[in-house]
Amino acid sequence: MDWAALTWLDAPYAELARQVLQRGTAAVFAIAFVSTLLQFPALCGERGLLPAPRVIAAGALDGQPSIFRWHYSDRLLRILCLISISIALTLVAGLPQLGPPWLPMLAFLALWIVYLSILPLGQTFYGFGWELLLCEAGFLVAFLGSDASAPPTLTLLLVVWLVFRLEFGAGMIKIRGGREWRDLTALTFHHETQPMPGPLSRTAHLLPRWFHQGEVVANHVAQLAVPWLLFAIVIPHPVSAAIASAAAAVVILTQLWLVITGNFAWLNWITIVLAFAAVDDRAVAWLVPAWTAREHAPTPAWWSILVALVFLASVWLSIPTVRNLASRRQLMNASFNRVRLANAYGAFGTVTRVREEIVIEGTMAEDLGSDASGDAEWVEYGFRGKPGDVRRVPGWFAPYHLRLDWLMWFLALGMRGAWFTVLLERLLEADAPTLRLLGHDPFDGERPRWVRARIYRYRFATRAEHRATGQVWMREDRGLLVGPMRH
Repeated sequence: MDWAALTWLDAPYAELARQVLQRGTAAVFAIAFVSTLLQFPALCGERGLLPAPRVIAAGALDGQPSIFRWHYSDRLLRILCLISISIALTLVAGLPQLGPPWLPMLAFLALWIVYLSILPLGQTFYGFGWELLLCEAGFLVAFLGSDASAPPTLTLLLVVWLVFRLEFGAGMIKIRGGREWRDLTALTFHHETQPMPGPLSRTAHLLPRWFHQGEVVANHVAQLAVPWLLFAIVIPHPVSAAIASAAAAVVILTQLWLVITGNFAWLNWITIVLAFAAVDDRAVAWLVPAWTAREHAPTPAWWSILVALVFLASVWLSIPTVRNLASRRQLMNASFNRVRLANAYGAFGTVTRVREEIVIEGTMAEDLGSDASGDAEWVEYGFRGKPGDVRRVPGWFAPYHLRLDWLMWFLALGMRGAWFTVLLERLLEADAPTLRLLGHDPFDGERPRWVRARIYRYRFATRAEHRATGQVWMREDRGLLVGPMRH
């Protein structure tokens, strides 16, 4: 057999794409494992709000690919996170990529397996679409090879298929979802009601109505039309390469707008990274003449065959995903197999029109008397990211994932969970790991006598209100969610 015939599987003008895909995905993995290292024990550890050992004992890992199927401990989790962070950082530095193609492959597959093992133990705290997205991205970029040979075209095509499902799936969810996406009013509310606003969210919200309508139209174009053009990479012609690169640029620019106007963990960042799969070196050289495509050694035949087998397996796994995209009852952020590949994605099929926040308060008063709301001095716990203090400008936290803050947003939407009662109990105990998840403990580590939870309706202050009060938010008390509790 003439192994040289397999060179058509190479993409000689995708070196920038490979560098961004490998290093960018590894960087997101590093952040995801740091998030797990710092938050998982308090959320889902041995004494967490939703303890992982109980999930394992209930058989949740039966038949699942997980390192923790036979044993879990917070110590083991931390060790695996530290090892994974180290592997991810070597990939960011490009060290495994200097060796043979199997070396970065093994590094990425190790990250994929560890994170895949953590997901079911994280339960609702890990029930986000970008968790699946990171797993799938990590698996696919494992087959981009090393610096010695050209990137495989089939792997790049699989990554483009991932970006297509991510963008087109989200676009179809919106068209099939809330009326606000069809009457162009969705972004009149979204900047204010999104899960975790950023420092520029209020500025975006206060822009004219016509601007928000234009945002919705641009979103529909970027998610429903542009993703099809990414597949132009399959045609080996400079014009097709320019079309695909331009489509990737549109995806990247729209994601950057989301980055500066909100906090969606690493969703936007990993999407930007993955969009580079369609960026051609020749298009980059047209913009930056100093950039030139590099020469590569011949790709090993065994590697091309392995990539082809992975491609065929991915096509087979994608059959349920294609059916889902065509279904009127389209699922979003769903997996159809145990290895979490060829997933369905989507977000914000509906946009809430008002923002409600759960505010947790505590008091040192010994006795509340007959009136539980009485004269006791109640003070608020502060969270790191979610709105609370009406004078505090929201911060930028993405791509770091503040999991408890996100769950508090879902709680305000009516999605109750046993974890919240446990959270209040931990605050009554002044549990140190739990308090480290928060931004402000008003009792400085002391145990409060009572805690409670109130519902407030929040909205961004108008320019006039901000000048008069100095407040970023205006809020209205909507009553108690959980009455006073004591330990």
